[in-house]
Amino acid sequence: MTLGLMAIEQGWWAHTAGRFGLVLAVTLVFAALGHLVRGVTRSGAVAGAIVCFALFAGAGPGGFAALLTVFALTWAATRFGLSRKQRLGTAERGEGRTAAQVLANIGVAATCSVFFAALDAPVLLLAMVAALAEAAADTVSSECGQALSGNARLITTFERVPAGTDGGITLAGTLSGAVAATLVSTVTVIAGILPSRRLSIVTLAGVLGMLIDSLLGALCERRGWVGNDAVNFTGTAFAAVIAATFADLVS
Repeated sequence: MTLGLMAIEQGWWAHTAGRFGLVLAVTLVFAALGHLVRGVTRSGAVAGAIVCFALFAGAGPGGFAALLTVFALTWAATRFGLSRKQRLGTAERGEGRTAAQVLANIGVAATCSVFFAALDAPVLLLAMVAALAEAAADTVSSECGQALSGNARLITTFERVPAGTDGGITLAGTLSGAVAATLVSTVTVIAGILPSRRLSIVTLAGVLGMLIDSLLGALCERRGWVGNDAVNFTGTAFAAVIAATFADLVS
């Protein structure tokens, strides 16, 4: 009996060590790749490694697949119409996102993943995916809106403002953001994190979070009350809360 328990324990430790090694290796490769393609700065790569580890360790390969989708979408959107955005003066810094920006966009999702692993509460997976969907939607909508539209409408008053104005929205940008949220959510369904019946909930939560982000930009960021990182973090938090709150609407 004692030998049997020892064998089980040794097998468990071997499995745990192997899983830890895989997660760590993928995390380091992802962080290095993000820095190599100038998607993140050095500090951003460190923060990216932390959130990647949290998502992979907590939600499994599907969590990493969703994160990779967010990164690919935002990286591509940032470079879409780059020359036009540079002329407008709204282009993102060339060396990539900083640690603060990474944590503002992905920190909520990473936290949900960690607590899911600790509590085994499926609703936290919904919250995690919604936060990732919002992060992709927000960046893609902003970048595509600036690349495709010369003007935007302030979300609070609908007055015409230059593209890139805090709180400004465009039809092209909003639709692009909705597509991005749908893609991220769909990847999690394909990866087996969520059942297909939850797709609409997390996608809608991501889109609503994107609009709340714009609302906060118009009401708070334009007045200098908060910075962009705080607005982005709050947008993802709202998306997570919305998904968790209305999860029971879909049985």
